[in-house]
Amino acid sequence: MTDFRDVRADQRFEQGFTDESGTLRIVWADYAIQGDRVALLHVEAEDELRGTGAAGRFMAALADHARAQGLKLVPRCSYAVAWFRRHPDQADLLA
Repeated sequence: MTDFRDVRADQRFEQGFTDESGTLRIVWADYAIQGDRVALLHVEAEDELRGTGAAGRFMAALADHARAQGLKLVPRCSYAVAWFRRHPDQADLLA
């Protein structure tokens, strides 16, 4: 796994995870700034990571990042909406 990063030029959060073959793959979330909020537009994992739990670990890292940066999140992507529904302990991050 690589560190979580905010690629601001692309308005994308990213994190790398190693797949079963040892290849580094990426999970990412495209976002848009809406005033003092960050809208999560689309969360996706490379095909080789699907079903491995990498996207959930990514969302946990994203939540930690948002909390550390004082960000409020607006999930627009169905995956992000579902993840926050499954993790009510993260509701303080929602705008």
